[in-house]
Amino acid sequence: MSTPMYTVRDWIHRHLSDPQVVSLALLLIAAVAVVTLLGSMLVPVFASIVLAYLLEGVVRVLTRHGVGRRWAVLGVFLLFLVVLGAVFLALLPTVVNQVVQLVESLPAMLEQGQAAVLQLPELYPEYFSADQVAALLDTIRREAIAYARSIAASFSFASVVSVITLVVYTILLPVLIFFFLWDKGKILSWMGRFLPRHHGLAISVWHEVDLQIGNYVRGKFVEVAILWFGSYLTFLFLGLDFAMLLALLVGLSVIIPYVGAIVVTLPIAIVAYFQFGASSEFMWVLIAYAIIQAIDANVLVPLLFSEAVNLHPVAIIIAILVFGGIWGFWGVFFAIPLATVIQAVMNAWPRATADETPAGADPQAPTG
Repeated sequence: MSTPMYTVRDWIHRHLSDPQVVSLALLLIAAVAVVTLLGSMLVPVFASIVLAYLLEGVVRVLTRHGVGRRWAVLGVFLLFLVVLGAVFLALLPTVVNQVVQLVESLPAMLEQGQAAVLQLPELYPEYFSADQVAALLDTIRREAIAYARSIAASFSFASVVSVITLVVYTILLPVLIFFFLWDKGKILSWMGRFLPRHHGLAISVWHEVDLQIGNYVRGKFVEVAILWFGSYLTFLFLGLDFAMLLALLVGLSVIIPYVGAIVVTLPIAIVAYFQFGASSEFMWVLIAYAIIQAIDANVLVPLLFSEAVNLHPVAIIIAILVFGGIWGFWGVFFAIPLATVIQAVMNAWPRATADETPAGADPQAPTG
C-alpha cells in the first residue's frame, strides 16, 4: 500500500502553527538581512567576535581555577595585546621583506620560465611546435601587461583606502574585543530583550552554535599556528627561499579547508622549481609539503576538531562556494561557522513523528 504524501499545505500548517518555529524563522530572516545589507560595514564587529571567541576559552579556564572573570578578562586581554605586538614586531618585517624580494625576483623567474617553455618544441616535438609556443608566450605577455596596467591604475586610490581601513581596524578591533569579553553578560542580556516571546527553540540553536563556533575558532587558531611554525622549520631545513612567507601561506590556507591547501601548492612548487630546478631538492620540497598536509588532515584535524564541527567535506566545499559567492573573502572566512548555524537549525527543526499523519489522511489506513 502507498504511504500518504504530505502536501505543502500540510507542511506549512504543521510548522507555522508552532510559535517556536515561527520565532526561529523570523530571527534567521532578520540575521540574514542584517548580514546582507550591513555586512561590509560590520566586518570589524564580526572579526572582533571571532577573536573574542578565541580569548573566551582562556578566560573560562582561568575562571574555573578560581580567578574572577574581571581579572581573567583583563589579564587575557593584556596578554593578547603583548603577544600580538610581539608577533607583528618580530615577524612582520621578515614577511614584508620576503614579499619585496619575491616581487624583485619575478622578472628573473619569468625569464627562466620563458626559456623553459621555448625548449618544449625541442624536447617534445610531437606535442609542441615553435608556432604554438610563440603564440602562447605572446598571449601570456599581453595578458600580464594588461593586468599590470589595471593594477597600476587602481593602486594609488586602493592603497590609500587600504591604509585608512587598516588604521581604523587596528583601533577598533582591540576596543571591540575588550568590551565583548568585559560586558559579555550585559550584551547577551540586552540582545535577549529583543527576542520574541516564544524563543526556546532559538535559544537551543544558539547554545549549540555558541559551543560549536567557539571550539572551531580556538581549534583553527591552534591549527594555523602549528602548521605555520612546522612549515617554517621544514622549509628552513630544506633551504627553500621565502620560507617565512610560504609557511605563513600554508598556515592561513587551513582557514579555507581543502581548497586552501590546493591553492598554496602552486606558489610553493613555483618557488622550489625556480630555485632548485627539476632536481631531487625540488622533489623533497613537494614531498615535505605533502607530508605536512597529511599530518594536518590525519592528526591535527581529528585531534583539534573531534568535538567541534561535524560537517561532511562536500558540505564544507558547498558552503565555501555559496557564501564566498555571496560575501567574497569574508564569506569564505565565515563559511564553516555559517554552515554550522545551518546544521544547528536543521538539527533543532521539528520533524514528523511516526504518529503524525497528513491533513485529510485516514489515520487507520495501512502504510505498508
